[in-house]
Amino acid sequence: MSYNFDRLRVLVVDDNLHSRTLVGAVLHAFGVKTVLEAASAEEGWKILAKNRCDLVFVDWVMDGMSGLEFSQMIRTAKDSPNQFVPIVMITGHTSLERVHAARDAGVNEFLAKPVSSKSILARLISVIENPRPFVRTKVYFGPCRRRRRVDYHGPERRVEENVIKPGKKSASAA
Repeated sequence: MSYNFDRLRVLVVDDNLHSRTLVGAVLHAFGVKTVLEAASAEEGWKILAKNRCDLVFVDWVMDGMSGLEFSQMIRTAKDSPNQFVPIVMITGHTSLERVHAARDAGVNEFLAKPVSSKSILARLISVIENPRPFVRTKVYFGPCRRRRRVDYHGPERRVEENVIKPGKKSASAA
């Protein structure tokens, strides 16, 4: 299948210049024309506030605000420029606890270092082809954390009023 990524605007946030450059170069090689780069989460927030971005790649471990905190801020801050932007977390720390923490912060996809062009392309395609609905509960806002259908009937069970399509506001957010 052929993809045309030339209209995508991607933000890459990583305090390591080499990692940032590598991800940007791979995205350019796949046809992404606009790759914005930030050396910190704080700089990334400013770029996100001034530019429409279709996707964010963010490193977890950075000086200052971490990628996890940055992701939580995108999802929950009242002045967030785009709570629905897909986020791909990049990290060398791939324990199950880290994966769950990223998921609970509202991250769409997880990418283990060292990254490859194949893994970057897979995450890019995943957020495009498999967008997940967003869910708002008392303790979470972000993409649905369930990747497969589960027969669960407990508290905070996914109910229709908690499911939000990007571009629409929930009754509790309005």
